[in-house]
Amino acid sequence: MNDLALSIRAARPEDAADLARIYIDSWHDTYAGVISHEMLGAMTLERHTARWKSVIKAGGTVLVAQDAQHGAIGLTSLGGARDKSLGYDGEVYTLYVDPAFLGRGCGRALMTGAFQVFKNSKMGSCLIWAHARNNACFFYEAMGGRRVATRTTRLMGELTPEIGFGWHQLATSKQVRTLPF
Repeated sequence: MNDLALSIRAARPEDAADLARIYIDSWHDTYAGVISHEMLGAMTLERHTARWKSVIKAGGTVLVAQDAQHGAIGLTSLGGARDKSLGYDGEVYTLYVDPAFLGRGCGRALMTGAFQVFKNSKMGSCLIWAHARNNACFFYEAMGGRRVATRTTRLMGELTPEIGFGWHQLATSKQVRTLPF
């Protein structure tokens, strides 16, 4: 497999369809057999394109991992921590990589980009929640995240166990080209 020429940049409204495709493909790849078939089947490109476009237009922080040859292949959204009681400044709300590009550095580049945005915003720590049966849990630990909390939420009516991973040190690297956010 050839190396990716990744860059991380702020998402634009015209990226919404690519973000929706990545989001849906990631859910279908990651959660088949974990989340109900009905829930996965209810995901539509049209609805998720509108959702991502709305988030971007409203000023939400969404980063895109882009490869020179393949275009958009990953995304992350982030902002202030929604639950301040855990002691973290920021939160990575979503992180998804096109399943065809897993294991090639895209997730790491997105996390590094998110950490840089947090640092630029004077936030020194962050948290991310992951479904307890998501293989990404191993990735977050490899990125230095520590298991700091558990919770059960409702996802489209289904009880969903989650693990919170926290970072009190946000490591950034110059190995991935990032564009101004």
